[in-house]
Amino acid sequence: MIDLDAIDRGLLREMMRDARQSAGVLGRRLGLSQPATWRRIKRLEGAGVLKARKVRLNNEALGFGVTVFLGVKLATKGRVSLDDFERAVCAIPEVQLVQHVLGLYDYRLRVVARDLPDFERVLRRRIMTLPGIGDVEANVLLSEERRPGPLGV
Repeated sequence: MIDLDAIDRGLLREMMRDARQSAGVLGRRLGLSQPATWRRIKRLEGAGVLKARKVRLNNEALGFGVTVFLGVKLATKGRVSLDDFERAVCAIPEVQLVQHVLGLYDYRLRVVARDLPDFERVLRRRIMTLPGIGDVEANVLLSEERRPGPLGV
């Protein structure tokens, strides 16, 4: 675990808002030089606090207006390799996220589709044919709000 000071927290807050900002811009906002900001970013990356700087696509603008979370319970635990299931589900382009979870379901999937008929096609033709698939529960996303991290950064 790494100790974060107020400047580190400010840096994380700014990067969560827009990770494309240069170290110079971030430094000016926080009262640091570009090299000092760059060193802090590198320290946070080295400590594993910053895992990646990613682009977040707007699914709706790309024509994917429906997001569905699926709870998936495998039908035959032990008979189907988890690796085989994960490899197969990760090959489906509409599946954005695959999480192996503990609880009622074995996996949680985030699936995008153009509309509900498109989601039904993906569900029937791709997801329900996966190796070891059992019970599936679907929850359609109505709205989403970005929340700050647990550190209040």
